[in-house]
Amino acid sequence: MSLRFALRWDMNRSEALDRLTDRSEHWDVLVVGGGATGLGIAVDAASRGYRTALLEQADFCESTSSKSTKLIHGGVRYLRSGEVGLVRESLRERGRLLRNAAGIVKPLSFVVPAYRFYEPLFYGMGLTLYDLLAGDLGIQSTEHLSGRETVKEIPNLNPEGLYGGTLYWDGQFDDARLAIAMARTAHREGAVLANRVRVTELVKEAGRVSGAAAEDTVSGKSFRLKAKIVINATGVFTDSIRKMDDAESGDMIAPSQGIHIVLDRKFLGGETAIMIPSTDDGRVLFAIPWQNKMLLGTTDTAGVNPEICPRPMREEVDYLIEHAGRFLTEKPSHDDICSMFAGLRPLVVPDRNSNRNSSKISRSHSLTVSESGLVTMAGGKWTTYRQMAEDAVDCAAEIGRLDPKPCSTGDLTLLNEGSLTEGGRLHPDLPCTEEDVRCAVESEMALSLDDVLCRRTRCLLLDVRATREIAPVVCRQMAERLGKDEEWIATELQTFEDISEAYSDPTSQRESLVEPEGS
Repeated sequence: MSLRFALRWDMNRSEALDRLTDRSEHWDVLVVGGGATGLGIAVDAASRGYRTALLEQADFCESTSSKSTKLIHGGVRYLRSGEVGLVRESLRERGRLLRNAAGIVKPLSFVVPAYRFYEPLFYGMGLTLYDLLAGDLGIQSTEHLSGRETVKEIPNLNPEGLYGGTLYWDGQFDDARLAIAMARTAHREGAVLANRVRVTELVKEAGRVSGAAAEDTVSGKSFRLKAKIVINATGVFTDSIRKMDDAESGDMIAPSQGIHIVLDRKFLGGETAIMIPSTDDGRVLFAIPWQNKMLLGTTDTAGVNPEICPRPMREEVDYLIEHAGRFLTEKPSHDDICSMFAGLRPLVVPDRNSNRNSSKISRSHSLTVSESGLVTMAGGKWTTYRQMAEDAVDCAAEIGRLDPKPCSTGDLTLLNEGSLTEGGRLHPDLPCTEEDVRCAVESEMALSLDDVLCRRTRCLLLDVRATREIAPVVCRQMAERLGKDEEWIATELQTFEDISEAYSDPTSQRESLVEPEGS
């Protein structure tokens, strides 16, 4: 048996549903939500020895958690708003992830170009403070670069008026793959997880939340689970679960949309990312090497509604293309876009009467407990998911009167498996092999073509055209392993075609409401 098979912890959905629908099972912790926050909580709770179940209404990390800027970072821009505590916490968690998820999270160098004479000193001071806040968990020290050195790092950067640059380090990752690694780790630690299971009701006994009613959206079957404590970790859908508990509860989430576009790697020209800390209207712009492409983002559009698969707005795409052209010698056009995607940030409103812009709302997390004992973890960001999980489980253990047990995730290595074979790609421009498809279906609970081509692999985010070319092949491979017929294949291909339009064709529903400072 190979090392890979010896270390595999396969997730089997049928077995998970058998456990979840067994009325004799009594859970310590029931987690609602299978994004970064919910999966992190499941890892923490299960690793402490609590009997843990997790339900996700869609696919794992299908919403916000797979649509990020792919950065594990402290948040340089938060220093400008004085959120030193958030930056310090994020940098500490960045260091832990570089250690505990090596292979998924990697160091990445950034350059902040200076087009005003005072900017090298200004940015250098801020980024030196950034290094100091990281302490022993820092990556490498900030450096000042001359104009020539800056262009050497980023060959396609516009040299006109360039005074130099400041080079600093942060972390980069594959968000969906980290989420799957967390799911498998939670499973290894004893948690039972299921995707495509929607919570329809919170069950109460004597006025206290004691479980949930749920529906398997694949089979249509309904069932109930009993738990000592229920944790709401549903991101932008947080308020819908809170209203199941108390119909009169006010909204605490103000969703904000951020989009990214994916371009050919030539528009960056090197292995170093660009961070533009302040564009004309104060937003942050990132141009990042990722999966042999260039990822460009992001925006911050307020006034959007919670949804699993939001669509980029044409105004947002125009903004990114226009501003990228100001900083790059070879300027991208709309025709150069390989893919685009939108995600929603679950920003916590400071108070019900606040009129603050979405970009001004803190990215810190918020932990609340309702009168009936529903624990809600909201807000936050990918980088701090582990700390959020620790806080949530500490609280849940107290509220649910569980035996107190210490958190061990600070040093817990997350499971990570790559393809069994390096070769055999289904398309020369895409990181997907037949083995990836097999593993996604048999070991990672992938049920749809979208699950495989968007999250188990990142094909749809990288190149829509090429992904559409391999979709029929992948669909047939899935059908063979899932025992599906020709009708299923035809339906799945049409559904995927509809989904893929959101990655290639932006909408324009209203005037752009993009706000400053990015995500």
